[in-house]
Amino acid sequence: MPAGQAALTLRVSEIFASLQGESTRAGLPTVFVRLTGCPLRCVWCDTGYAFRGGEILDLQAVLDDVAAHALHYVCVTGGEPLAQAACPALLTALCDAGYAVSLETSGALDIGVVDSRVSRVVDLKAPGSGEAERNRLENIALLDAHDEIKIVLASEADYEWALQQISIHGLPDRCPVLLSPAAGLLDPAQLAGWIVRDRLPVRFQLQLHKVLWKGARKR
Repeated sequence: MPAGQAALTLRVSEIFASLQGESTRAGLPTVFVRLTGCPLRCVWCDTGYAFRGGEILDLQAVLDDVAAHALHYVCVTGGEPLAQAACPALLTALCDAGYAVSLETSGALDIGVVDSRVSRVVDLKAPGSGEAERNRLENIALLDAHDEIKIVLASEADYEWALQQISIHGLPDRCPVLLSPAAGLLDPAQLAGWIVRDRLPVRFQLQLHKVLWKGARKR
């Protein structure tokens, strides 16, 4: 590892192995690196515990911890991982080590700094999140076929908003689009029915980890 990279540090909330609960990689055994901190405060956020605290680790310590889990898939998440300056270097180092790497990001920060080998799973914040004005729409033009857009919906109004974004930006032509019901706010069957009714070229998704482990975080 280059000397400059070796000196980098990250504030890490947790590193653990579990099944991927979201995205097109759902169900795959994955190592999660959850970085601490997030500039957003979405209404339905389920990882508020990662807003603060955590442990400061150097880049090599993070790589060693990931390696100890002996899995091929790695997901860097948060919080908002791109809020940490060393996140892009971590992503590149993971790719260099041979992992299949994904990044879960709010979409509020520039994804252009991310290594092209990383699958960027970018949130598009619906109005019900309380953070729709934070969407960095410039990110959409940077997406390609191995990236993904996730839109979490809390109401029919959010769904109608999502329809507009899908049409305006031609999202399914860029990458897979995943629509999710906000837990406890929108009936999953209702959302599934709308998607089928409207023949949307999107993927419906539930948070698999919450189905397997009731009330669990992404563990």
